[in-house]
Amino acid sequence: MVPIIALICNVIVVSGNCLRYHKNDLIPWSFTLPVILVSIPFALIGGNTLIDEALFIKILGWTLLFSGLMMFYRHQEITSISPKLNSSIGKFISIIVAAILGFLAGLVGIGGGIFFAPILHITQVLPTRKIAAFASIFILVNSIAGLIGQYNKYDNLDILWLDNQYIWLLLVVFIGGQLGSYISIKTIKPIILRRLTAGLVIYVGCRLLLI
Repeated sequence: MVPIIALICNVIVVSGNCLRYHKNDLIPWSFTLPVILVSIPFALIGGNTLIDEALFIKILGWTLLFSGLMMFYRHQEITSISPKLNSSIGKFISIIVAAILGFLAGLVGIGGGIFFAPILHITQVLPTRKIAAFASIFILVNSIAGLIGQYNKYDNLDILWLDNQYIWLLLVVFIGGQLGSYISIKTIKPIILRRLTAGLVIYVGCRLLLI
């Protein structure tokens, strides 16, 4: 039930975020749609792939730790989408990265935004708030794909049923998600948002390395 509960929490949190980001015209749809269309089938493939868990977790932990540290050193903030992202080479690289990270998201059973956001921050191709908006969409579609994969994997398990002890968790993540997206759009400065994201990425990397 652990990955199922985590994926449901993902969907609850980012669904509200996506609506708020769309209302504020922050989702870069021209970049987002091709990326998610590529990532979904690779997320399903990743969900059915076996790998040595210990080795993979160490590699993933060091990668996230390095990405988070690099994000702290990005001092310059941009205000518009970089032309590099819409170039032929930029689109090709985005598709390749989407396939790899979609597969990775399915492999480890999470939405994948935690992998994509650091890359976009380091390459400085999107403003910070648009990165947060894109990551929400990326997490939403890959979490839904993950739930479908869990349903197919455990066909005798009713994944729509949750014990009453978990209902409060779904309510809390909904409230926290709405509050967080409101603050990220209305009040918090982009540089603070980026550093909070970097802190989260570093935290996840350290937790993986300490398992």
